[in-house]
Amino acid sequence: MAEKETKDLQVKEKQAVATPAEQTRAGLVFTPAVDIFETDRELTLLADLPGVKKDGLTIDLDNNQLTIVGEVSPPEGSDEVVLLREYQTGRYFRQFALSDAIDQSKIEASLADGVLRLDLPKVEAAKPRKIAVKTG
Repeated sequence: MAEKETKDLQVKEKQAVATPAEQTRAGLVFTPAVDIFETDRELTLLADLPGVKKDGLTIDLDNNQLTIVGEVSPPEGSDEVVLLREYQTGRYFRQFALSDAIDQSKIEASLADGVLRLDLPKVEAAKPRKIAVKTG
């Protein structure tokens, strides 16, 4: 099976943001794991963002670039002293290039149980359709 030459959603090239010299703020930057599913009507993107709350999540769309940024704050209270820390906090960052096959005005997002769901509907021209055959 031949691979499609163009994709409706393409992962943007990896950006090196791991070194402190390249960041504008201190802290760790994580790349969230994603799953992408396709139907005739839409693409669905699921991103794993454990610890991110709605007010710590930003989704931007600019020049066909979809950017997801999530902030994870330390879970301890102000009067608690850390004895062991295995849970890492910081920022999640992931960016995607959208094709013209996505109807950008109808993108919807929801966040539940640490998983971001983005529904990316296709434009009508990109949806498959049946062609009626006329007899003559």
